[in-house]
Order: sequence, then C-alpha cells, then structure tokens
Amino acid sequence: MKKCCRILALIFIFNCFNQVLAQDGDGADALAKQLQNPVASLISVPIQANYDMNIGSEEGTQFLTNVQPVIPISISENWNLIGRAIVPIIKQCDVRGNSGKDSGLGDAVISGFFSPKAPTKGGIIWGVGPVLLVPTATKDILGTEKFGLGPTAVALKQIKSLTVGCLVNHIWSVAGADTRADVNATFFQPFIAKNFSGGYALAFNTELTQNWDYDATSGTFHIVASKVVSFGSQMAQVFAGPRIHYGNGNNAEWGIRAGLTLLFPTKS
Repeated sequence: MKKCCRILALIFIFNCFNQVLAQDGDGADALAKQLQNPVASLISVPIQANYDMNIGSEEGTQFLTNVQPVIPISISENWNLIGRAIVPIIKQCDVRGNSGKDSGLGDAVISGFFSPKAPTKGGIIWGVGPVLLVPTATKDILGTEKFGLGPTAVALKQIKSLTVGCLVNHIWSVAGADTRADVNATFFQPFIAKNFSGGYALAFNTELTQNWDYDATSGTFHIVASKVVSFGSQMAQVFAGPRIHYGNGNNAEWGIRAGLTLLFPTKS
C-alpha cells in the first residue's frame, strides 16, 4: 500500500512539473525573445539571487537579491519610456576582512530609457536616458550614502533567435555625506543570447564596474540558462547559472546566479 502511495505521489509531482513547463510554443518563444531586450515593451519583475563565496582575505560570503521591476510607458505614437529599477537586498559575512555579519537594503539604481518603438532600418534597437543612484541602504557598510546621477544607454540587434547588445551607464555622485568617498563609476554589460524552441534560452554576459577614482575593476561573467514557464495563469521565466569573478576589486572566487522573472504581457 505504501509503495502504491509513493508511486501515485511521484506521478502527481511529475504531472504538476509538466504542467509548469508545458507552454504554447509560439507564446513562450516570443516572451523569451522579448526578455533578451532590456527596452522591450513588457512589464516584468525579475528577482535575481546571487550567492558568492570566498570573498577577500577572510573568505567571506554574500547573498545578494536584486528586485528589478521593469515598466514600459508609451509616451507618444513612436516612443516608449522604459523605467527600470534595481533594489538590492543584501546578507553578507566578512566581505571586508573580519567585518562580521551585515544584512539590509543596499543603494537603489533607477534608470529611464527613451526608446523608439520601432528598430532602425538596420534593425538596431536602442534607448538612452538618465540613471539615478539613490542612497536607500539601511546600513553604512551596505551603501555609499551618496546621491548619484549620470547617463545610460543600451543598443542591441535581434537576428532570428540570436540577440547581441550592450548596456552602459556612468554615475557621478552629486550630493550626500561628506565623510564618504565620491562615486565616479562606469558600468558596462555586453551580452549575447540564443533562444531555442519551447521558451528556452542560453545567455552569456559580463557585468563590469570601473571605479575611476580608485582604479578598481570588478566584474563577473555569467552563463545563464532560462525557460519560460507558467504557474497557473502567471507567466514567468526561471533561470540559473554560474558567476565567474575577475578584476582587482574585492572579488569572490566563484558564485551562482538563479532567479525568477514574473511576466505581465499585455493582451493584444
């Protein structure tokens, strides 16, 4: 009897898993392609978890969860304004020597991209606008205590199932605590992604931050596999992959990225 119950339970779990993965091919493929475009007209809420180990001299650890809502707004017949925010939730231990445990919010980064609704004649999709650094950190060690401002831009091209592009911004501090270091940093993120049928995708990118005042470079390579799924009527993308660190900053030896993107496609 117990064996039969276990078999039935396994069948039930397998069927539930299949229902989550099973998607309309065209719909899942279209969403997966839109998700490779940072200025797509698609409301989404990525929840990105990053776990890094062996940071610095004390081999510290950090668990960083970025909540990244993306909201497109039609501002004219030909233009969209894409609002993107990154709100970090941090839990870490000994990331700067024997600094102990810290947890809380980090500084938020808010970007606005003015983007044409149609690509250029050459198929280039692009957007430009401002980026803001907001000192929302709940502890001094988790943030800069500075307000920052600068430009941001993104450009990409999608050729069938392939997406190639780059996102960049630069932030200068414009106000904040006089006792804290100024912010003068460039963020550079080239990316390439390949989509497959059924809502699957494989993406490669690097996220590099150059601190010009201290000649410090910190970066990570990511190889991320993803799949568009549904939880009942809620569309989502699940993703995971390794993080490979480089640069002369206080870097981890290795890490993992995984997460979930909630999708809210508009009905045509």
